[in-house]
Amino acid sequence: MAQLSGQPVVILPEGTQRYVGKDAQRLNILAARIIAETVRTTLGPKGMDKMLVDSLGDVTVTNDGATILDKIDLQHPAAKMMVEVAKTQDKEAGDGTTTAVVIAGELLRKAEELLDQNIHPSIVIKGYALAAEKAQEILDQMAKKVDPEDEETLVKIAATSITGKNAESHKDLFAKLAVEAVKQVAEKTEEGYSVDIDNIKIEKKAGESAEESELIRGVVIDKERVHPRMPARIENAKIALINEALEVKKTETDAKINITSPDQLMSFLDQEEKMLKEMVDKIKEVGANVVFVQKGIDDLAQHYLAKYGIMAVRRVKKSDMEKLSKATGAKIVTNVKDLTPEDLGEAELVEERK
Repeated sequence: MAQLSGQPVVILPEGTQRYVGKDAQRLNILAARIIAETVRTTLGPKGMDKMLVDSLGDVTVTNDGATILDKIDLQHPAAKMMVEVAKTQDKEAGDGTTTAVVIAGELLRKAEELLDQNIHPSIVIKGYALAAEKAQEILDQMAKKVDPEDEETLVKIAATSITGKNAESHKDLFAKLAVEAVKQVAEKTEEGYSVDIDNIKIEKKAGESAEESELIRGVVIDKERVHPRMPARIENAKIALINEALEVKKTETDAKINITSPDQLMSFLDQEEKMLKEMVDKIKEVGANVVFVQKGIDDLAQHYLAKYGIMAVRRVKKSDMEKLSKATGAKIVTNVKDLTPEDLGEAELVEERK
């Protein structure tokens, strides 16, 4: 009957509560404000850490807003939006996540007061948009210009961001490293400076204390040379980047080779050896003494490379190959036969450290 009279029929599971209009609004605001209240107490010098236990029983103790909100298991859609606020802030600025969430919570609290006075939500939104423009104006007036050469101020800025990340004891060291790393990759443009964070690579190594952290002015590849007889240190390196395997290519089709005599087997193996030696000879011929390969290197090819005193590294990630190309000026080559001296990159030093 309800359907006949043009009334939609809504079927909900048992125990479901349905809120519409003002009630839904109020609940959404409440959920978002609870999230803001959760992280609010972590702010300031007397801010408290939060202890979070996840479904596996792993314990995290932190006062970093983004981490807290990332670990909390949320169901409410409005609360999830607050987490998105924190994530966006973290992605854009890398800091100030708690502040962003707390401000959002306060704006919602004030919005609720206005809604109670029967002001339409779109008017509230318009007001906040005007306020945001004004705030931007005031911030621009308050902002101080920082010279890229003013290292002292830059270190202070970096140190502020490190607090609350459980690294306070080594704050000065990390702040210095961060500033040095950014200055290393900063590129001067017409508008000022631009920094591509992808140009800074972070390699984590367990074992030493945090004080042992250092900035390498170069590229660190988490791999070993493939043969112990290869040199571990090469100065004035000529670097070749190859993104195919230094192995004998397998046939694409299901080919069958019938070998009926030992001589045939020997000539078959000799041919394989010849192909591998030709590859290595070509690398030597163009003058490369360091080779980075994206795929595998055959044992025999390793032997020849070691014999010629060429350092080789295999199974290097694509992203690392691109970084090496950028840093050394080498071109990534798909076929060894196409390698030319112009494709090689240069580095003052290539060494393996353990």
